Amino acid sequence: MASRVSPAHALGVIRSAKSDRPMYDFVSNEDAAVAETLRQFARTGDDPRLEGRSIVVFGRFRLCAAERLLEKDGLPLRVGSRALDILIALVDGAPAVVGKRDLIRRVWGGLVVNDGSLRYHIVALRKALGDGRCGARYITNVAGRGYCFVAPISRSIDRRDIHGGDRIERHSLPAPVHNLIGREDAIRRIMVRLKAQRFVTLVGPGGVGKTAVAVQVTHNLLAEFDGEVHFVDLGALAPAASHCDVLASMLGPAVDGGASLPHLLAWLQKRRMLLVLDNCEHVIESVAELADQLFRAAPQIHILATSRESLMIPAERVIPLAPLGYPPASEGLTAAEALRYPAVQLLVQLISTSVHLFELSEAEAPSVCSICRRLDGIPLALELTAGRVAIHGIRGTAALLDNLRHLLWPGRRTKLPRHRTLYATLEWSYALLSVPERLALHRLSAIDGPFSLESAEAAAGNPVGGAPLVEMLARLAEKSVVCVDVTATPPQYRLLEVTRAYVMQRAAKAPGLECRQSITGVTVDALNARRPCMESVFAE
Repeated sequence: MASRVSPAHALGVIRSAKSDRPMYDFVSNEDAAVAETLRQFARTGDDPRLEGRSIVVFGRFRLCAAERLLEKDGLPLRVGSRALDILIALVDGAPAVVGKRDLIRRVWGGLVVNDGSLRYHIVALRKALGDGRCGARYITNVAGRGYCFVAPISRSIDRRDIHGGDRIERHSLPAPVHNLIGREDAIRRIMVRLKAQRFVTLVGPGGVGKTAVAVQVTHNLLAEFDGEVHFVDLGALAPAASHCDVLASMLGPAVDGGASLPHLLAWLQKRRMLLVLDNCEHVIESVAELADQLFRAAPQIHILATSRESLMIPAERVIPLAPLGYPPASEGLTAAEALRYPAVQLLVQLISTSVHLFELSEAEAPSVCSICRRLDGIPLALELTAGRVAIHGIRGTAALLDNLRHLLWPGRRTKLPRHRTLYATLEWSYALLSVPERLALHRLSAIDGPFSLESAEAAAGNPVGGAPLVEMLARLAEKSVVCVDVTATPPQYRLLEVTRAYVMQRAAKAPGLECRQSITGVTVDALNARRPCMESVFAE
């Protein structure tokens, strides 16, 4: 067997060859040592000539850090050297916050520079990008911490002058969640529906794990679509942003004719790909219109959307994503029995990442089951709560759920701002409600547990905010704020416990939004009894 040479030597052989010569042609090279090294590249599918050719696309812009090139609509955009260095640093760190000191050290090296110089170049960069115009947002200032690049980005590889011909964009996907628990059936259903009916919207409340499931589906279908899978995160977009521009940028500068809708549809018409539109709820109207036109004009395009409400277009097939199953309120459940439930499995797995060698004991099983019930099996809520076990223990953490402080428990710094606390996630959903919907939600929060339409009318009154309660209840259900069980007779409705806790906190701050008397035994008196605790927790 021939010995291998250094990758640097092999790279020299490749780069000295003709640019249109494919990788496999080197495997028969008479230089056996080089050939052996290249066989390794061929087996892994890596092409060392791609080194330094990473491309980042956002909005109408394309950034190649290795070439120090920023393009807008395919044309070079002139920005200052310092501003370009700042942009590269922020994009590299996205979506995390990059501290001011770190930025200065990276851009100016060992020079002594004050914050004023950094602000000057940030202002110049924002101006060059058009930050703030027409709803476009790229860079935000996080008070006391630094700066954050917030626009959706797509990373790809520039393959020009390697195999010849046009550039082939290979877009990267978010990394899948390791050991995704309790979602096997949902993933299979989505994959079957996507292949057969082409348009699926995954709907569920905030924090239930829609993005994690969608990412896993896309990874599973990479081979099915020959790698033509494009993930578009709409979460950071302002409602006024041009979604056609965003979509065109995610598909790469190869879209002929720019980002106008007719050119985009023409470019997509004969292509087969999977397009993932993540976090649609705050831009639902414009995304629904765009997705409907894409589906009708491009017969080989498959679309997977995630949202807290459906897009409500004819081609859409809606798949609700429910919280993870958790144990019922019963006595004497053993640790082994508790671990049959996905919510318990996830919570134990999350705790084990912060508590070394953690195993669920018989003594702790009731408290773990209680936590899962109190948090309704919501994965984000379980994740944020698991981080407190190393500090307060299982029983202590379960007890703290009574005072609503868990709504403010922080999560990972790398998460999007709306997923760093339960409060932020619920605030995102609440902000999308109309005033009558908010009023109905406040009144319904007095009801503990499942309720019927008649019970809701008795508790909330009818009409609410000038609209029939039945209509408000339907809207809240459509937006994944109210859970519905249509298999019961009569149909039953329910607010998640974390949603009730959040609404009670809002009521503590807004006495004008009092809840009416509840026929289920939980009244406004119970709410008022908890008001001092809530005011102390959420005092501004």
